[in-house]
Amino acid sequence: MNRNGRMLAEWERQTAVQLTWPHDQTDWAEMLQEINATYIEMAKAITERERLIVVTPHIEEVDGLLKRHLSDCQMQQVAYCGCDTNDTWARDHGLISLEDAANEPVLLDFKFNGWGEKFESAKDNAINATLYQTRLLKGRYENHLDFVLEGGAIESDGQGTVFTTTGCLMAPHRNQPLTRDEIEVQLKQRLRADRVMWIDNGNLVGDDTDGHIDTLVRIAPDDTLLYVGCDDPDDVHYRPLKAMEEELVQWRTAAGSAYRLLKLPLPNPIFRNGERLPATYANFLVVNGAVLCPVYGQAENDRLALQQIQQAYPDREMVPVDCRSIIAQHGSLHCCTMQYY
Repeated sequence: MNRNGRMLAEWERQTAVQLTWPHDQTDWAEMLQEINATYIEMAKAITERERLIVVTPHIEEVDGLLKRHLSDCQMQQVAYCGCDTNDTWARDHGLISLEDAANEPVLLDFKFNGWGEKFESAKDNAINATLYQTRLLKGRYENHLDFVLEGGAIESDGQGTVFTTTGCLMAPHRNQPLTRDEIEVQLKQRLRADRVMWIDNGNLVGDDTDGHIDTLVRIAPDDTLLYVGCDDPDDVHYRPLKAMEEELVQWRTAAGSAYRLLKLPLPNPIFRNGERLPATYANFLVVNGAVLCPVYGQAENDRLALQQIQQAYPDREMVPVDCRSIIAQHGSLHCCTMQYY
């Protein structure tokens, strides 16, 4: 274990989850009622278990919306940060939580540049400084704005191993001209990691992130990996996901053991305006006492996915959340959230 601290695992005890709320100046404008309903569903599940921090330029509007759907006890769990935003992907513009050598929380602020300058991100990139100034979060702030890193691009086992993908971290307009080895050095130093595990294969059609790990593989307790698989040879994902699976079979823990592998189904293709959307069951959120699991109105696939996630988290409640609205903008449940400790 790195003596300077560690990046926390998602299943550790949390104090709050952040949602950056959609509004009519974002890409959600044409489906605002639909996406608001999904965010309310997430807010209900979160506030039953822990505090919810809502980032929005429209506090009164969102507060009124939540008061119509949440109980008084749940509303006591809601805190607001008034801030202008480009979009809603808290996982990628949010602060990343570490623990220092004295077991005190540290909040790392990395640069978010719209997944390699694909989209406008200046407002989202300024959220963290505003959020930290509100004192809604406990922890020491660290400025890492000289390095591009999205929260969805990394996973941690809480024991010194960080997981990521070559496709994302080596994609254009992130940290060039750094090589993969140089990026690994940066990750180890900034995230207090002992080692970095890279996935070289796997990506989802329609994914703007260049292959965030939280769409493909998730680390769970007891050296368990939940990963997306595809059994249809005619599906475009079949070969890259098989190659990814072969990589995971070869991986070893820091102690030299094989990982326990649990395969998640790939959702049946979902299209919008003729475009296949990057639906994935890997994009779940672990909260205190529960796992919020994306579902897509596909009875058998939804059932199998929840069954596999339950195996990884046997002591937690499975809470399905319909994410067909979220994937319309090429993300899912985990992408919308960021947890703090």
